[in-house]
Amino acid sequence: MLAEIITIGDEILIGQIVDTNSAWMAKQLNLIGMKVKQITSVSDDAEHIMQALSEARKRAEVVLITGGLGPTKDDITKITLAKYFNMGFRRDEQTLKHVESIFERFKKPMLDINKKQADVPDGCLVIQNKNGTAPCMWFEHQGTIFVSMPGVPFEMMYLMDDEILPRLKKAFQLPVIYHKTILTVNIGESFLAQEIEEIENSLPSFIKLAYLPKLGQLRLRLSASGEDEVLLKKEVDHYAALIINKIKPFVVIDQDLPLEKALLDLMESKNITLSTAESCTGGYIAHLITQHPGCSVVYQGGAVTYSYELKESVLGVSKKTLDRYGAVSEQTVEEMALGALAHFKTDYAVAVSGIAGPDGGTEDKPVGTVWIAVAGEGKVKAKLFHFAGKRLQNIERSAVAALGMVLNLVRENRPI
Repeated sequence: MLAEIITIGDEILIGQIVDTNSAWMAKQLNLIGMKVKQITSVSDDAEHIMQALSEARKRAEVVLITGGLGPTKDDITKITLAKYFNMGFRRDEQTLKHVESIFERFKKPMLDINKKQADVPDGCLVIQNKNGTAPCMWFEHQGTIFVSMPGVPFEMMYLMDDEILPRLKKAFQLPVIYHKTILTVNIGESFLAQEIEEIENSLPSFIKLAYLPKLGQLRLRLSASGEDEVLLKKEVDHYAALIINKIKPFVVIDQDLPLEKALLDLMESKNITLSTAESCTGGYIAHLITQHPGCSVVYQGGAVTYSYELKESVLGVSKKTLDRYGAVSEQTVEEMALGALAHFKTDYAVAVSGIAGPDGGTEDKPVGTVWIAVAGEGKVKAKLFHFAGKRLQNIERSAVAALGMVLNLVRENRPI
């Protein structure tokens, strides 16, 4: 069973907003056994929208549409859908009452333009949007289901969870789709492929292996589809175990989790804490960690110390060390890590100092030179990295390498 996603709005095409809706919707559809054939973004143009609808129906049985349902003139999705399906308009009284209740609750006057939110194509099924004024509209036309939803993410998500996904599961007999993800760090895609080539060649036809590279990381995703859920899980888990055993030193976790979340979960399970001392990453490591709810159980805090003065006063780095070896050195990051341990009173600490670029490099320390140190439970380890790329890439690579080093030290000190 195939689905297609169409997002509508000039703001997406000019890069003003990022289309997070499609990624979330695709994941939810996949979980119920529905494959996404294509994702398309189109402008606020009637002909462009109708062309996208016509092309989508050739590829998919279900077409999900988001965006363009606001009350202003630039939101033309509803009018265009009525034109595409050759329908007139009717006022949906239930939607009107819902919109009126929202304005009453916020004690705001309701304008005629707001009442028009209740006007819908007369051949659609209206699904109430409990979190906004724009209703969801369900069309069934020549064997294809079209669903138009608001582009506001939390409105769309509630509609998908509460209404659309249950209706799709009821409308179709969907297969089981099972995924197993293996997260690895510090191993290149080509090298990894070579290491597991024999296992990959032995995979049965109903299991597919995908390589999903990211800066400093690589995810392997095993996917299978069929009718027997127990058999699928058994087979996929079997091959995942073979792969993990083959590349064990590089494996972080066999779940689809971000690296920092996997590290947080591991440290929480061992009741140990972490702090950070950052220079060239500018707090990016702390940002990655603190975006996860409950991180405070593990993460106690950190410092961004760009200047020599702050490295000395906050982290206790010796002035002699800085004068002799410089900020980007093994000696400095080791003292930064130890200083973070002492200052923040944590079990582990990680420190990063480097030259992210685009300026600041020298002949012996070019842009991309980064020293990282981890300390914990009586051990201190430092490593030199030579990254090649632009500033943001160097920062991201540094953060991944730092988190990976913490993970390795924890596992070394506290083996399972």
